[in-house]
Amino acid sequence: MTSTHYDVIVIGASKGGRFFPIDFAKAGRKVALIERDQIGGVCVNFGCTPTKTMVASARLAYQARRGAEYGVHAGPISVDLRTVRQRKQGIVEGVRNSHESRLTALQGRGLDLLMGEAHFIAPKTLEISLKDGETREITAPLIFIDTGDRPAQLTIKGAERIPVLNSTTIMELDTLPEHLLITGGGYIGLEFGQMFRRFGSQVTIIQPRPRLLMNEDEDVSNEITKMFREEGITVLTETMPQQIEPLDGGRMRLTVRTPQGEQQITGSHLLAATGRVPNTEALAPEAAGIHLDQEGYIQVNERLETNVPGIYALGDVKGGPAFTHVSLDDFRIVRTNLLEQGNASTRGRLVPHTIFIDPQLGRVGLTENQARKQGRNIRVAKLPMNAVSRAVETGETRGFMKAIVDADTQQILGCAILGAEGGEIMTIIQVAMMGKLPYTTLRDGIFTHPTLAEGLKALFMTLDS
Repeated sequence: MTSTHYDVIVIGASKGGRFFPIDFAKAGRKVALIERDQIGGVCVNFGCTPTKTMVASARLAYQARRGAEYGVHAGPISVDLRTVRQRKQGIVEGVRNSHESRLTALQGRGLDLLMGEAHFIAPKTLEISLKDGETREITAPLIFIDTGDRPAQLTIKGAERIPVLNSTTIMELDTLPEHLLITGGGYIGLEFGQMFRRFGSQVTIIQPRPRLLMNEDEDVSNEITKMFREEGITVLTETMPQQIEPLDGGRMRLTVRTPQGEQQITGSHLLAATGRVPNTEALAPEAAGIHLDQEGYIQVNERLETNVPGIYALGDVKGGPAFTHVSLDDFRIVRTNLLEQGNASTRGRLVPHTIFIDPQLGRVGLTENQARKQGRNIRVAKLPMNAVSRAVETGETRGFMKAIVDADTQQILGCAILGAEGGEIMTIIQVAMMGKLPYTTLRDGIFTHPTLAEGLKALFMTLDS
């Protein structure tokens, strides 16, 4: 087998991975992009784009049922899940085709797009099993790994006997679950739990830990739990799944251990939302001498380089927060250093996130718990959404705004915005943090009335009242 030499190899065409080939090819480098499945990775095909499309359908159903509160009357509301799925798939295909077009436009002009599975056979050498059956060997001095991660399998007794859904397969359902059981109280479980409840399913969330969203402050978790229960979602905390068994008629019985003892729950579908695992096994990183952590994630330094010089990892496969915007910023760091001769790193970067429940939870920086554990002298600003004019006018008064401020420097250390468009409002505080503005800048600013962002002024005024 002969080897083809490239200047750059990119493995995986997710958020960061699909930009590398374009920039390096335009810079005159000979680039190979390897993708084993679909251009766009998890975000476009199985994550951000499809889930938020379905969240939009669920929110519309929820709003339609609330019409009478606003003086708007309509007939009975029902959800056609097949149409929801078709709309989702149409949007996914449109986004994916757009990305594919940008890449194929560079085919033969510095970029080779190779569809197949790659694995290392030496530190700078890969063997690719192409989808057409051909096997190819390629080498390069620079290699970027962007293979992402995937849903972890459910390991409880009996799971092999029933069709366990994950965050990918649940979006392919054509019929609405009668009773959806969800194991896991993180953001994936919460987004799908509320979505399917609003579609019309009975939903039970089983969370082994003491509360939902354990990385958030207790008041945030407790408020979300309250909102979910008000929508008719059963939330069981400190509840450990033990085993699952099939019943007649396609139903199933889940046995759980609770603080009150063992219980059994009958459902029609089971969604495992208990975490993700890295896509590194098939890559054979050990053949290149690449170090992994105990969970199989690729270890990198603050410049995203592995222990093998010239081999980098970005996005979910390197561990850390599994967000698409992190992968994109990883791309920025490596591009800055390798194409622009800069000195970018992950040190000190703010990584925000938004959980697309309704109302949204947007957060950036330190939580109150984290700040107190660090021994910081802090002040906490908190404002209920029912004190924000725009929220009252639109009938979206659930949740609150919360900010953590350094009492000595007046710098904003973090925030959690649980409210309508929480992710968008959070971004305003993030920008203030990036600019190292004191909280008084937002307190004393002029905001358009009435807007949700105007609530930030009132939020920080609570520190001086």
